[in-house]
Amino acid sequence: MIERRRTLVFAALLLAAAVSQLLVWWLRPPPRPSEMVGPPRSAYTLNDFTMNALDENGRLSLRVDAPYLARREGDDSLYINAPRFFMPGKDGADWHGASEYGWVSADGNLMKLLGKVDMQRTPTAQASAAEVHTSDLTAWLDENRVATDAPTLIRQPGSMTRGIGMRANLDTHEMELLSHVHSQFTPRRRAQDR
Repeated sequence: MIERRRTLVFAALLLAAAVSQLLVWWLRPPPRPSEMVGPPRSAYTLNDFTMNALDENGRLSLRVDAPYLARREGDDSLYINAPRFFMPGKDGADWHGASEYGWVSADGNLMKLLGKVDMQRTPTAQASAAEVHTSDLTAWLDENRVATDAPTLIRQPGSMTRGIGMRANLDTHEMELLSHVHSQFTPRRRAQDR
């Protein structure tokens, strides 16, 4: 009799395990399809390279020359040592510059220049020559604007302005220092003084 009960209990447990496993299979959500489309992108490094980034219209939005670039597996962004960059400006008022390090987002629309950053603008009829010396600058390449929260020095013919934090629109040639702004102006020589 005891043997028969054990057999019945064992059979009931076996039946319960089978039913619960079937319920798990039926009630479990279907597996998610793989999100990967196309072949996987591998990590790579480049030495002494030039990179040209184009906007959606096929125009140059950024050129970077540097001694080293790394793209890590699983991250489409680029990590750059000692980049020298060129950003074409409106009306030929192009910006050239350099920084200690750089980072470019996977879509190529965001660039961070890290460490010391020096930039120079080519003078045109619409914009005078300018120099910007700062650090940790963020550039939105699709909007052609830059910003930093770091101390910044802006030099233009006849003036030198210092402040903390800067916002600039490279298309409209507007540069704004955010706080602690101090300016020095070089007096112009009068014609009779010459």
